Amino acid sequence: MTPDAEFGYELLVCRYAELEWHPSEGRRPALVARQLGTQARRWDTVVIEVDPAAFERRRAFGDRAIDSDLLHVVRGAPAAWAWYRDALPDPGYPWRYVRQAVHRAAGRGLIEKRRDGNRIQIRRKRPYPDWVERIVAVENKPDLDASAADRLADQLEHDVETALADEVWLATETTGERVEPALLREMPVEAGVLATDFSAGVDADAVDVAWHPSALSPGPGERRDAATETLRLEIAERAYGKGWRTFHDTMRPDCRHFELRREGRALVPYCAAKGKVPTARECSGSCPEFSPEPPQWRTNGWPIEGGPGKGIERLLARRRERERDRVESVE
Repeated sequence: MTPDAEFGYELLVCRYAELEWHPSEGRRPALVARQLGTQARRWDTVVIEVDPAAFERRRAFGDRAIDSDLLHVVRGAPAAWAWYRDALPDPGYPWRYVRQAVHRAAGRGLIEKRRDGNRIQIRRKRPYPDWVERIVAVENKPDLDASAADRLADQLEHDVETALADEVWLATETTGERVEPALLREMPVEAGVLATDFSAGVDADAVDVAWHPSALSPGPGERRDAATETLRLEIAERAYGKGWRTFHDTMRPDCRHFELRREGRALVPYCAAKGKVPTARECSGSCPEFSPEPPQWRTNGWPIEGGPGKGIERLLARRRERERDRVESVE
């Protein structure tokens, strides 16, 4: 059963990308996240292709994302002790904010710090690796009617022009026609098209490439400017820390009706009261069907610690960690 909401479809696309990326060029080690981007543009699905060895070194910095302020400190921390204002590049904003970031970075064990009189000195624990190979953006639109196609074409044109991602795709449900309708819409030719059929769940055969994308990466001998590269790294860090299974953060897994159901090789949220995959807006405390777990489930150790909702959160966290382990092992 294909979920009847774009949100559910998005989760299936994320799981497919996690299992089978790249769809036309063979298996590549990659992390997958959802609903990430910049203030100007948010992508439905983000695939971060990584270098496995460098990714293993990144994992030594912990499982949490390193935000933009911390990246400035971690990437610039020197091998030998130095005053932080001598060691780090000029941030372009007041140094007091950098000092706060230095304390946060040291508190998380990302760097070392010490005082030399009135000055704070820093030293790196390990070099921050160049672990991101490519960033791929996927827009998910299962039902691509004319009005949706017009809006999406503008968004994809923006992605192509800015070239923040190395590759851009549109994922849409297949119709079984000889020529998929997505190919007849006025989409930018640089964007690839994935024709999906999740009626039997997620597996390797659920997606076909209907149109191959163009590479948006700089050509030989060219580089993106430093600000763009930093922005790309910030997006990759958020993808690393968040993943795509964090939907429980904006839903109510503590509701009696909240379940996880299998769609082939994917697990998606399901509302037993409504008989459907709910959206985050529907799955909230204001839902008329919301029925919280009894307090004794959460306080008497059901079945081990906390109620079923906590068990779901732990399960999703374990699966995210397992996928990180799998990325390291892909060569």
